Amino acid sequence: MIGILGPTASGKSFVAESLAAELSAQLINADAFQVYLGFDIGTSKPKESGRYLGIDLLNPDEQFGVGQWIRFVLPHLESCFNNRQNAIIVGGTGLYVRALFEEFSDMSCEPDPALRAELQAQLADKGLTSLTDELIKLDPSTTVDLANPVRVTRALERLRSTNEFQFALPPYRKLKFALLPTVAATDRSIGLRLRAMMDEGFVEEVRRLIEQGVPKEAPAFRAIGYRTILRLLEGEIVGEEALSSIETETRRYAKRQRTWIRSEPNVNILEAETPDEFLSAMRLWLSANGGV
Repeated sequence: MIGILGPTASGKSFVAESLAAELSAQLINADAFQVYLGFDIGTSKPKESGRYLGIDLLNPDEQFGVGQWIRFVLPHLESCFNNRQNAIIVGGTGLYVRALFEEFSDMSCEPDPALRAELQAQLADKGLTSLTDELIKLDPSTTVDLANPVRVTRALERLRSTNEFQFALPPYRKLKFALLPTVAATDRSIGLRLRAMMDEGFVEEVRRLIEQGVPKEAPAFRAIGYRTILRLLEGEIVGEEALSSIETETRRYAKRQRTWIRSEPNVNILEAETPDEFLSAMRLWLSANGGV
């Protein structure tokens, strides 16, 4: 079972798909927003999404979190293991990968009353921003409405609860890799990818979602770029301003992902510049460490 992490636009999907072809592995999505139907271009959904499990699972207005993702993934991993098939889990939502590989047991929906009281006191004393900052630090890809104090508090309760949701992984050999390009390389990739997304029809995708009746407050619209495109469509900003805003937001997200990776347990960090170099580095690591 191989996990592949990395900042946005680092080439995770390319590396995962290439390895999956070589290892006859099942690809499993670990991106919090690629689970939503219709949110394709802005989430960089893989072109061959049919190769993955965990893509296009939900309507855009449905809530989804790490506990639900774990419950979705487990039976598929058990099936793969029973069929002697490798599995590759890939995506930018580090919390999902960490919770799965480290077999976290703190995802209960019933929080400790003392924890709830602590969070309510924090909300009263320091305001909502202190809670949203903590939530984003713990789960950078959260889909929770950050303007809603009840939902922010509940999300923090679930993440910090000491109550247990017990699960056990099949006895795979577990390997976790982080692709870590330089900041300059990441910034270049983000700029190139954003312009490609615009050429592919990002604006038209958002317009179509609104025409289909997807509410603007839907959790899926928290994916980076979508609300900025909404402002563009509503005439609040112009095209270059939208591009600059999305690029800045994406770079900040990549920075948070790097911070997360630095605290990731049991991870093998690979440093390179391009997806091809990362793929070569991972092949070399596997070959030098007993293969798969």
